[in-house]
Amino acid sequence: MKVEILSARTKEVLHVFDDVSIHATIAEIKELYHKIKPKLYTSRQSFRLEPRGKVLADDVTLRSLEFENAARLYFKDLGPQIGWKTVFLTEYAGPFFIYLIFYARPSLIYGKASSITIHRYVHIACACFLFHYGKRLAETHFVHRFSHGTMPIRNIFKNSSYYWGFAAFIAYFVNHPLYTPASFGDVQFYAGLVGFIICQAGNYSIHMAFRNMRSEGSRERKIPKPTSNPFTFLFNLVSCPNYTYEIGSWFWFSIMTQSVPAALFMLAGAAQMTDWAVKKHRNYRKEFKEYPRGRKAIIPFVI
Repeated sequence: MKVEILSARTKEVLHVFDDVSIHATIAEIKELYHKIKPKLYTSRQSFRLEPRGKVLADDVTLRSLEFENAARLYFKDLGPQIGWKTVFLTEYAGPFFIYLIFYARPSLIYGKASSITIHRYVHIACACFLFHYGKRLAETHFVHRFSHGTMPIRNIFKNSSYYWGFAAFIAYFVNHPLYTPASFGDVQFYAGLVGFIICQAGNYSIHMAFRNMRSEGSRERKIPKPTSNPFTFLFNLVSCPNYTYEIGSWFWFSIMTQSVPAALFMLAGAAQMTDWAVKKHRNYRKEFKEYPRGRKAIIPFVI
């Protein structure tokens, strides 16, 4: 069959393939187009049925789209791509080393004032911060399975500026020689520490539960459910408990350190994660008719 490739932006015909099997997949169309446009590698290509329509998955066939003798696909260049893992490793490695510089080399930041004795809370806060991002780096490499192989290369700059900037903002004040410890002393600090540790354990447990839901290379989607791990029981209440625990981690870190910058980071992250969670929750309910109706997206009984 004939397949016309049109620009999603200008509607002009970019290329016509004259002899394509009706059983060909979008992935195979991408390979064919890559052969005539070498710079447009497959992960950079996006095809739709309409200029502003839904992006077609790689495993969709022309036959399933109900074409007969001819097909018309709209093409969009997604721009230079970079691997998800590379982006995540970069954006998480930055905060780890940035915070470490403020903590281990205060003279570079604060000058002579850095000779003041550092409060023990500051040492523990540093250990918590480094543990969090060390955990994220390890999970990116060993735990997470990415549904998509790449993302636009511009994301590495956008995401990194967010994480790196907030890391410097938080580190500057928590490690500052004039840092003010928690107003309610050990009660406030260690309550925050316990909350932080619990949320970190919960976040890791949810990530492992998501990983174990499907095998390597599989794209099968399932309804996320609690396992024997008690931290996963939060699945009974929300669709994205990993985000719930993540927000909780930074809430308790803010209480522990009595840090406004950390609280602002928590609020900014909560806003973004709530948006992601609501969209994922909506998709779950559309995809699975038997999806538990009592669940919320991210905050039990609320959102």
